[in-house]
Amino acid sequence: MNKLKGYLRHQSLQTKWMLTSSIVIFISYTIICVVVYLFLHTWLLNDEESKVVRTSKDIISFLESQGPNITIQQIQQNTGLLKSIADRDETVRLFNVDGIEILRINHTSEAVPLTAMQEVIETTIDKQDVLVINEPLQLGFFQGYIQVIHPLTSFQSLMHYLLTAMLIAGIGALVLSGSIGYYLANYLMKPLRELRASMKKVMDQGFNEPIQLTYTSHDEIGDLLKMYNAMMNELQISFTKQQQFVADASHELRTPIQAIEGHLSLLKRWGKNDPAILEESIDTSLSEIARMRKMIEELLELARREEKDHASEANALVVLQAVIDELKLVHPQARILLSKHGEIGPLFITENALSQIVRNIIENAIRYCEKIPEIQISISVAGNYACLEIADNGIGIAQDNIPFIFDRFYRVDEARNRQIGGTGLGLSISKMLLEKYNATVEVKSEVNIGTVFFLKIPLKY
Repeated sequence: MNKLKGYLRHQSLQTKWMLTSSIVIFISYTIICVVVYLFLHTWLLNDEESKVVRTSKDIISFLESQGPNITIQQIQQNTGLLKSIADRDETVRLFNVDGIEILRINHTSEAVPLTAMQEVIETTIDKQDVLVINEPLQLGFFQGYIQVIHPLTSFQSLMHYLLTAMLIAGIGALVLSGSIGYYLANYLMKPLRELRASMKKVMDQGFNEPIQLTYTSHDEIGDLLKMYNAMMNELQISFTKQQQFVADASHELRTPIQAIEGHLSLLKRWGKNDPAILEESIDTSLSEIARMRKMIEELLELARREEKDHASEANALVVLQAVIDELKLVHPQARILLSKHGEIGPLFITENALSQIVRNIIENAIRYCEKIPEIQISISVAGNYACLEIADNGIGIAQDNIPFIFDRFYRVDEARNRQIGGTGLGLSISKMLLEKYNATVEVKSEVNIGTVFFLKIPLKY
């Protein structure tokens, strides 16, 4: 048994499938054949016994009808009875009460010892199986026995033929079931082989080529391959974004490092003896370090993607006013106005997340404005959502660029953005926080006129 388990363990799924289906079909066929064989054996043997009994009854009835003075000629004249006995290869003997044979019809078997039992028994004579019945006979003053011997040669030949046919059919069924099992296994395993090949290709080559599986049947394997395709497409997109993210992060971090390295090299060569250059280099280095620290913090914020707290809630007006007061201290020239329409209930979002979202949008509005910044903030309720609108009078965004402004490190104008500052991660963090709390954002903008952000944040009920 252990060897069989070890053998099956090292076989392919296709081979296991074929062997299993073949064995199950063959065992089922064998059970059916055994049941049919036993049923036919019993039924045919009972039929043979009924023939013996019928022959015995026919002879006794004939002898009793002729009376005690019956002659051999009278027996020979009953050709129907004699022909029936001959056709069945039966032997009929008449014995007196002392067991002496008086009459014999046909002779295909030797006599069997007499018994008082009036039932059919099975025995063997000269290595031949026969059925025997001994019945008492009373003809006037004559008392004796009638013995009928019925050979089972025809019965056994029929059963051997039936067994041979079943064995041949069983071998054919085994071969047929194996062939059908192999074909079905090969057909059903084809999509799994494609799946394995696709996985091996991804493992060896990565996501260099698109993943396509052609199996279209609507079954369990089809569902599996659809989920695999969807999963691998998501992974491919994530892998591509990750590569782009690493490249962008490396590029963005390289700039402040190069600036700091340049100023430190300048100081090492001769700038440390010049107070003006020394102060400028230190200020620039500190500024670049602060920018790099902020970028790393925002990258960590994006990487954490913590699960939302279902108990979160925020007072929108309090948070918005706090952010406005904070930004007015940093940017006193900016004009930020807040208006509300109707009663605003608690929002399903943390106060920290809401302040971070609003702060990022307003800081961008102030940063990308070539005149005195004017930001209009209005909040209202529509159904189960709070609608927050933030409009500015900045430089605006071209329509082609709007779909990409939430991508990490995306810059519409590289040169201008580097001069203005910022990490290019603020809107990405805002979008991530909004999605975390099932909120949405839409953007409308016109170049040199301004930009409007439409936020829909669920209310807390």
